[in-house]
Amino acid sequence: MKAVQLPTPRQIREVADELGLDLTDADVESYLGMFQGDVDAYNVVDAMPDNLPLVKYPRTPGYQPRSEENQYNAWYVKTEIKGAAQGKLQGKTVALKDNVMLAGVPMMNGSSIVEGYVPDMDATVVTRLLDAGATIAGKAHCENLSMAGGSYTNSKGPIHNPYKRGHNAGGSSSGSAVLVAAGEVDLAIGGDQGGSIRIPSACCGIYGMKATYGLVPYTGIWSNAVYVDHTGPMTNNVEDNALMLEVIAGVDGYDTRQYNVKTQRYTEALKGKDGLKGMKIAVVKEGYLQEGDLRASDWGHLRRNLNAEKEASEKVKAATAALKSLGATVEEVSIPMHPVAPAIAAPILVQGGDGAYEGSAYGRSNSDLYVTSLMDFLRNWRNRANELPETMKLMTMFRAYIRKYYGDRYYGKAINLSRLLRAAYDKVLDDYDLLAMPTTIKAQPHAAPDASREEYIQRTNEMHANTCPFNITHHPAMAIPCGMSEGLPISLMLVGKHFDESTIYRAAHGFQDGTNWKEM
Repeated sequence: MKAVQLPTPRQIREVADELGLDLTDADVESYLGMFQGDVDAYNVVDAMPDNLPLVKYPRTPGYQPRSEENQYNAWYVKTEIKGAAQGKLQGKTVALKDNVMLAGVPMMNGSSIVEGYVPDMDATVVTRLLDAGATIAGKAHCENLSMAGGSYTNSKGPIHNPYKRGHNAGGSSSGSAVLVAAGEVDLAIGGDQGGSIRIPSACCGIYGMKATYGLVPYTGIWSNAVYVDHTGPMTNNVEDNALMLEVIAGVDGYDTRQYNVKTQRYTEALKGKDGLKGMKIAVVKEGYLQEGDLRASDWGHLRRNLNAEKEASEKVKAATAALKSLGATVEEVSIPMHPVAPAIAAPILVQGGDGAYEGSAYGRSNSDLYVTSLMDFLRNWRNRANELPETMKLMTMFRAYIRKYYGDRYYGKAINLSRLLRAAYDKVLDDYDLLAMPTTIKAQPHAAPDASREEYIQRTNEMHANTCPFNITHHPAMAIPCGMSEGLPISLMLVGKHFDESTIYRAAHGFQDGTNWKEM
């Protein structure tokens, strides 16, 4: 039986009705005859083998660990896939966020509607890690469809902060951060569309780098919104972070997010505390809670957690003072557009976010690599839409409403405005090496199982104010642990010029070498 069948007259009428076309019986018969050539062509394509990258290293499917070996609920699948006998990452173990494809190993991207899918290819970053001698230790749980900043939306239950059980580990790369912080792996891959590397890194006291857009190929990773998709390293120290980025960065020939990519030897930037001497760092005034600033961030359900924000701000101010004491020039600057950045990001994330499970947004041009097995698996997702978490139901309905009644103009306008926002940051970066501000708020308790829909959604979206701007402007940004508050980590974020990750690493290494963040 052919894969693609000639439609029946009834099916032609159904399609025509959906398109607003009026057809006579004669029209239907005419179109039916003309469809045959295209149907034949589709079946020729179906009969040909797909063109996917070679899976280079042997593996087994792994196993889902029981609770006694998964105390934080951070693991989805444990594996042991050994890479090359030699390389920069020889002896290092890696956890992959469970939106990263690992051939032959189950993937669910935090969602019951995806459970049962098994990829048939390795993501580019996987191949590069294995080529460098790393061992893939497994897949880390992430938030449901990688679309939440709180760590309790995964279909398998909440992921717990290793510093305080029942508290947010950050999202959406929650399991990746936890496994690194808990010492269960050396390195992890995270994904970041609005802060999803930096927020969990901040909550769990590790180092997370969202590199310049396109520096690390996204090929073989679940796309949520092409304009903001990033992937990158999460580690316990700056040295490992820089080394890991060295391994995974660079053009792969598939990902059209990669334009004019410039790589560096990031490990060569590490100069200890002396590296901060002579650096100029701009502390962004609007990145901190201001006196009398009680606006309800004021974008619908996205509210500000003022107490948690104040605690983080105080610790980060102490961290910037430490940067100054280590030899950097540290000055406050104003970027008035920064507070409206989350509003500009909203249409890009909402209307650009149909790659999460709708449509065919798993590539974007002829040269992209499309994962057709995943496209097949998700084609009938609407039959299970009731399994989506409240966060995704809200976004899906709002996206459908906007498109039905307003079209895509606001998506386009937001993209246009993102270039103004980028220019505002670049103007300051013309005079300074880096921008500094808090990464996010202090980790909060998980929403209770019986929390209202309003509270559930609020608690997954209260931590993005400083992280999401740099997804839409594409600047590199890194979360750096800088203190403790009531037993929970606080994080400083450093932002650099495009493709200048080395300067961020130089400063981060200086801070790491010159301080003890757990005592700050």
